[in-house]
Amino acid sequence: MTNFAENRRMELSINKILKKDLDLVVPLIMELSEYQTEESLLKSRMHEMLEQNYECFAIYLNEEVIGTFGLWFMTRHYAGKSCEADHVFIKTEYQNRGFGKEIFEYIFDYAKGKGCEMQELNAYVQNFKSHKFYMNLGYVIKGYHFLKKL
Repeated sequence: MTNFAENRRMELSINKILKKDLDLVVPLIMELSEYQTEESLLKSRMHEMLEQNYECFAIYLNEEVIGTFGLWFMTRHYAGKSCEADHVFIKTEYQNRGFGKEIFEYIFDYAKGKGCEMQELNAYVQNFKSHKFYMNLGYVIKGYHFLKKL
């Protein structure tokens, strides 16, 4: 577990989640995706993801889970060894406290420690607030992410 000191009364920490602990973060991912995926299907998908090059993390403030994120690891022809942040979410009442910047510093350090050359992510088109946040962290918009239902 990695700890961050927000102030003397509160402590932010990040802990890797195992399959048996997915119930800690599934409600947060459901909230992020506006409950568009049935809970049992989301759990099934996440169990499968954990068998791939994916790691899931919970963000704690003291003893409370206040957020989550996942990391995908791969090699891309255009980026080399890469880490993609996925479903980055902090509960609304804990946003705008500087936690996001601390979390991404953790992600960057973690990815570098695994030999990654690039960190990337996708953001919802309508989430303008996140676009500004990511650009302030040094991200640049390189393209669009397309989906097609099969």
